Amino acid sequence: MYLAHEPKVTCSWEGKKKYLRFTVINIKLALRMWGGEDAGSDAALAAERGLCRRLGTRARPKRPLNAYLRFLRESQPLYRQKHPEMSILELVKKMAGAWRELPPSEKQVYEKAGQADWQKYHEELAEYKAQLTPADAAALREEKERQLARRRFFQKKRELTVLGKPKKSRNAFNIFVSENYPESQGASPTAKMKNLYDKWQQLTSSQKQTYLQLSEDDKVRYENEMKSWEAKMVELGREDLLRATTRKAKEKTPKTVKSKAAKTPSQEAKAKLKLKESEE
Repeated sequence: MYLAHEPKVTCSWEGKKKYLRFTVINIKLALRMWGGEDAGSDAALAAERGLCRRLGTRARPKRPLNAYLRFLRESQPLYRQKHPEMSILELVKKMAGAWRELPPSEKQVYEKAGQADWQKYHEELAEYKAQLTPADAAALREEKERQLARRRFFQKKRELTVLGKPKKSRNAFNIFVSENYPESQGASPTAKMKNLYDKWQQLTSSQKQTYLQLSEDDKVRYENEMKSWEAKMVELGREDLLRATTRKAKEKTPKTVKSKAAKTPSQEAKAKLKLKESEE
């Protein structure tokens, strides 16, 4: 697994998609290098282990590091000492370049170092699978599916952020909270929110009207920005990101035109029939 060169960011969807993938890969590599686990699977692995505890079975064994990640893990203290001013991602890029220039004989040292770990992992994995009953295996599959759905949700959220999807409009209470939260009293965020809710309830109708008007203005802002954003998505060929109401409106438009066109011949036939009757 190698770190790709940073792609040039363009306004096209493909350009943004490549840059997003590059950033996510870098973050995952950096976190895995410092934490020893695959950052993308931490939540799924933790959930699976929790389920194993509830089922009373052994936990799934951890996957060992491959040669490249082993090199990163062992090299990071030295590089961190040499370049204390660099961020984690900058260090990963620098070490990735060093790995690419490493001769095959030195890379083989890291590959051989992990062979024993991989053999032990496969043995433990076979033992882990053998202890599972059909019901346990089914429960674990369901948990994996839930974690996969959760991961896809956050991937979609990151994608929409990169594509610049407008923020949803806020209601009157949310606007009130955003304006008054810094001065709100309370030892915790929950206490502050309770305090703000009580204050909101004490406001008169005329006082709330200011925030209600701001909320209406924000709805107009959101609708205008969404129309512009959805038009860009159509240009990029991402109609799957349009709102359901927008898609329905687009589907109805061709049908309406088609139905009008279909009526035209019948209207002409009626006109010809009337003309013929008048002539007789």
